[in-house]
Amino acid sequence: NEVIEAFREYEIIPFCPEAPLFGTPRERISVVRVSGENRIISDETKQDVTQLLDDAIEIFIKKNKDIDAIVLKSKSPSCGYKTTPILNDKRELIEYGNGIAASIMQREYKDIKIESELSFTTELVNKN
Repeated sequence: NEVIEAFREYEIIPFCPEAPLFGTPRERISVVRVSGENRIISDETKQDVTQLLDDAIEIFIKKNKDIDAIVLKSKSPSCGYKTTPILNDKRELIEYGNGIAASIMQREYKDIKIESELSFTTELVNKN
């Protein structure tokens, strides 16, 4: 993986707020705009898991104050950065935006460069 190779001299802190909460495999979740607010809703059971994810992300941030860079997984309802599908209540695409972790990290890590692994990979390909 290009991202791991590029950061091989750094301590890499892998983080997925979904895995410890929901296990693997897990029900798919989506970002759904409800009354003007983006919520994380499970696709089959329609459970709102926004607060569960928010709590897990906040715990991670409190434990990891000194971060040099953040590379997020594109299109993820948790970690997508400018690439996550935002749906309406009929599950129709409204726009692309941030997942919940990307939004919180952008707010909390104001001085840290945040990017998706896709933009990072594209940069590496363009350098060769």
